[in-house]
This record gives sequence, structure tokens and C-alpha cells, in this order.
Amino acid sequence: MTVRVRIAPSPTGNLHIGTARTAVFNWLYARHTGGTFVLRIEDTDQERSRPEYTQNILDGLTWLGLTWDEGPLYQSKRLDLYQQKVQVLLDKGLAYRAYDTPEELDAMREAQKAKGEAPRYDNRHRNLTQEQRAAYEAEGRSSVIRFIIEDDREIVWNDLVRGTVSWKGRDLGGDMVIARAASGTDFGQPLYNFVVVIDDIDMNITHIIRGEDHIGNTPKQILLYEALGAELPTFGHTPLILNEAGAKLSKRDGVTSISDFQRMGYVPEALVNYMTLLGWSPPEGVNEIFSLETAAQQFGLERVNKAGAKFDWDKLNWLNSQYLHEMPADKLTPLLIPYWQAAGFEADWNDRPWLERLTGMIGASLARLDEAVPMSEYLFTPTVNFTEEAIAQLRQDGSATAVEAVSAAIANYSPLTEATIQDLLKQVVKEQNLKKGLVMRTLRAALTGAMHGPDLVQSWLLLHQRGLDQSRLQQALEAAGSK
Repeated sequence: MTVRVRIAPSPTGNLHIGTARTAVFNWLYARHTGGTFVLRIEDTDQERSRPEYTQNILDGLTWLGLTWDEGPLYQSKRLDLYQQKVQVLLDKGLAYRAYDTPEELDAMREAQKAKGEAPRYDNRHRNLTQEQRAAYEAEGRSSVIRFIIEDDREIVWNDLVRGTVSWKGRDLGGDMVIARAASGTDFGQPLYNFVVVIDDIDMNITHIIRGEDHIGNTPKQILLYEALGAELPTFGHTPLILNEAGAKLSKRDGVTSISDFQRMGYVPEALVNYMTLLGWSPPEGVNEIFSLETAAQQFGLERVNKAGAKFDWDKLNWLNSQYLHEMPADKLTPLLIPYWQAAGFEADWNDRPWLERLTGMIGASLARLDEAVPMSEYLFTPTVNFTEEAIAQLRQDGSATAVEAVSAAIANYSPLTEATIQDLLKQVVKEQNLKKGLVMRTLRAALTGAMHGPDLVQSWLLLHQRGLDQSRLQQALEAAGSK
């Protein structure tokens, strides 16, 4: 049997990290088994589905490297098939029309609540006579289509993650609506639990790997498989992604969509690496920093945890930093340029040697791409904002002398290089009888506006190459109040 798995996002929002993690597990399982990874867009909810969300999903999966083998297939283009299958269940007597009004359903639920019972449909329209149905239709009532679920049924499956799982029919909420209400003898939009089964049968999906929040849907779907005479797929329900409080990660936790992570400066290799570790443990001895292809060689659902996977920002940032630190400057620079441009910085973006020197200086300090903006702002702006600590340093005894001496000496050390800078500093220390530490601290304050930051000599060279070092030294003297 050839393994066929699918990811089936709904375009009612941007690609969520939970959906993306499910896509990662399906992709890895398909590649590990030599199977097929299918992309299906579940867009039957026409009121909430948006084309921009569909594009966000496609872009997000592509950015993560989760290439699909078939698709995207759209549910909205398959409505005739769903209508046909609804009619099959009606003809078999396995589904029926229910004419309850919203008010009647509310009254039923209130009565159940008053008795302390769980809300469920009481199947009151399951056995209507033809005369009763005709009377309801004569009143102008619309009807939903309900699928019959017998209370005494026990539904059991062997879950690839959770082992044997069992549900009682009486715990499934009564006969299930599979198509919305419509006027007359028509029926409306088919609903999720029904169409997903039709799709998975039609697309020959053999393994359904999805989040544990779908466990309650699985027994209903198994009954639909049986009713349609189809072979059951194998199910595997993966743990949810949890926030720090142990609740399901949601929009209330801030960043949850893949495009958000992308904007924040995470690289796809690190994000998919981290998502793979959210609920899956690599075999002993396997490095936890790996590519998708490497993970696929080791991946198996037997190593997927049952417990929820807590999202750890520190771990993600660390992983991302490892990828950034290993990236050569010529590969990292194109990733940083959009962040500098978005910050409004001005530079010759075609001057790759200068940009790559800058990248080489700060790359080892980055945990996220967006951190390059505050870390390098002083190199792009003609003026600099001096911190209070820097001003204090510039006002120390000897600091103004050091700045003036360096400014005067620069012209004598051309071209300015790491070696000539060291010679210049030795000259200033000796001729002005200053301590080297004072000179270095003062230059950092003068050139960068702060007392901490990237390498001072490299910063000086980058400023010099843009013709900013001399003006920066003059600004420092003015900021110190000496001029």
C-alpha cells in the first residue's frame, strides 16, 4: 500500500502554527514512507473563506519547504460530489430530513440543561412519517440533513499515537447534521465532518494525521466511512501546541501565524526544525538541529508524544540563532536587507561588500533577523543619538582630547584598515599620555552613541567607508558640550 496523507487547512485565517506543525508531520511521514503528500483547501465555508487567506496558506507552506505532491484541491469545486453522497445516505435510510426550528432546538437544550443532562439532539425527527414531513414542508419549514448515530454503537480504532481509543455512540451528541438547511426538498451546504470523509475517500487518503482536537470528530467520521462502504484509513492524533500556561496556543497569545514568525525574523529552516520537535522526539544520539530531509529519515509516529507540546520561545530563538550563526554573510545579507529597508535606513543596497562586512560583524550576535535593525542603526544614520552613559563618558577628563587627537590623526593613516587603526590608537595614547582604555571607551561612545555594541574597530571601518566617522567625532564633541 502506498501511503497517502493530506493537510487540509481552511482559508478562514492565516496559516496557523498548529496547522503548519500538522503539515510538517504529514510531510515527514510521507517522505519517510515514500508516500504522497496532498494539499486540500477546505473552503466550503463561503462566508468566512477569503482568497488572501488561501494565498497566505500556499505561501507559508512553500516558505517552510513543505512542497506538496498533489493539489491544491478545493472543496468549493466539489459541491456536486457532496450533494450526490448526501442523497446516497438519504436513499439508504442512513440519513433523514429534520425540520426543527431554532426555537424548538433551543427549548430542547434548555430542558436538558434544567435536568443536568449534556446537550444533544434527541433524534425526534428520525422516524417522521411521510405525512408529517409533508405537513412540515407545507408550513414552509426548511430541513437539515441528519446522519443516524445509534446510541448503543461502540466505535473503536487503533490510534498511531494514542493506542486503542473507544467512544460510545450515545456520547456523540445525537444524530449529526451533515448538510445545512435549505428550502423545499433541496439541502444546503454540506458540513465539515461529512465533506472531509467524502474527500478522504475520493482522494484515497490512507493515513489521517491531525491534532488531538479532532479526536471527537473521528468516531463520527468512522461511522460515515462504514455507511458509505469505504475502507477505514489509519488515524493518528498528535498533541496540541500549548502556551506557557498549558492552554492551547491561540491568537490571544500573540504571534501564531507563520507569516508572523516570518516577519519577526525567523528563518524557515529553524522554524520547521522547531515545529518538528513540538511533540516528536528524535532517536537517541540524533542531533536536534536537522533539516527536513534528515528528520524524514528518522521520523515515525511511534515517537510522537501524547502530552501537549509547550511552546518555548527561548528554544525557538536559540535554534534560529544556530542557523543564523552558520549562515555565510553572502547568504545572510539578502535576508537582512528587507529589515533595514523597512526600518527606513538609507544605503547603497548594491554595495554588497560593505553590507556583507556589516553582516559579518553582527551575524554571530543575531537570534532573529529583525534584531539587525537596532544593532546596526548607528551605521546607517548620518547622526546618532547618544545614550546618557555615552554622554557621561564623553565628558570625562581626557575624552575630548582623545576625540580631537583621533580626528586629527585619521588623515595620516590612509587607507584606514584594522592594522592602521591599531597604529593610530598607539600614537594617540602615547602622544596625549592617555590610557588606552579611556581612548577605546571614548571612541565607542563617540562613533556608536552607546557604550556597548558590535566590534568597535569593525564599526569604525564601516563608518569610515561611508564617510561618517569624522562627522560622528564632531557630533560627539558637540554632545559633550566642548564646542
